[in-house]
Amino acid sequence: MIKKQKLGNSDLMASAIGLGCMGMSEWYGPTNDEESIATIKLALEMGLNFFDTADVYGNGHNETFVGKALKKVRQKVILATKFGFLPSEGGLNSRPEYVKKACDASLLRLGTDYIDLYYLHRIDSNVPIEETVGAMADLVHEGKVRYLGLSEVSVKSLKRAYTIHPITALQSEYSIWVRDIETEIIAACRELKVAMVPYSPLGRGFLTGKLKNVDQISGEKDYRKDIPLFQGENFEANLNIVKELEKIASNKNCKTSQIALAWIRSQGNDIFPIPGTKRRTYLKENLESLKIELSPDELESINQISKLVQGNRKNDSGMKLVDR
Repeated sequence: MIKKQKLGNSDLMASAIGLGCMGMSEWYGPTNDEESIATIKLALEMGLNFFDTADVYGNGHNETFVGKALKKVRQKVILATKFGFLPSEGGLNSRPEYVKKACDASLLRLGTDYIDLYYLHRIDSNVPIEETVGAMADLVHEGKVRYLGLSEVSVKSLKRAYTIHPITALQSEYSIWVRDIETEIIAACRELKVAMVPYSPLGRGFLTGKLKNVDQISGEKDYRKDIPLFQGENFEANLNIVKELEKIASNKNCKTSQIALAWIRSQGNDIFPIPGTKRRTYLKENLESLKIELSPDELESINQISKLVQGNRKNDSGMKLVDR
């Protein structure tokens, strides 16, 4: 069984690794509901209890799908979802009146009467964060939400939000090749006892070693082709990072993906990565990474490797949505 740890300043006991469910609906190529259901079932059997979704994933499909899959074990799992990111409508919305509307819609799709961890998906620059969090706090008082989270926010925004209501978790991209949150954000989270929940800890699949050429992500439904890290010369240069990780994995007789997860786990017990997968094989690999410990020399080697990264983690339009 997977070790459970206290999630930030809450009383939630979350598995050391969670499951990002986004890819079960879209954005990473073809989907397969049968295999995705089997993946969630295996996650439960192996002791994983922390599941992450959002209203924007599959335009509501993901919440509906995950809610049905977890219905029989609802009381035993931590269900996290997000709101406020509306690409189909041209942007963001975190106005107080919309917060409550979005929550009710998510509850209906999830088939539950409460959400364990409710995140603001992206900061809306047109709405003061205090107003948004105030409306989210109302949801806590009403019993619809247990704890609050934010995603991709700056230290300033995090602290402003915290003055209105405690924030339990901050979700940001974090991996061996995306480490910008180490500058200030992790320290601020620890000061406030806010859990860090890294998404894409496997570099959107790149750090698994399974991507060898750009053609593998050229499909119409695979948005990675629009990310600078995956493009042209950057892709080729970044393969050198994977090759170094493969050497470490070979020495430890494990998968490259497991080295990437062991690295992020080594950054602290207050960090709960949520690697996404829609396949049982990869889920098992991810959870078995919990058995791997990296030596100081291996950690230092990875630190040096990560300095070789080329390219931004999002394209220009994506970075405009990140509060930094």
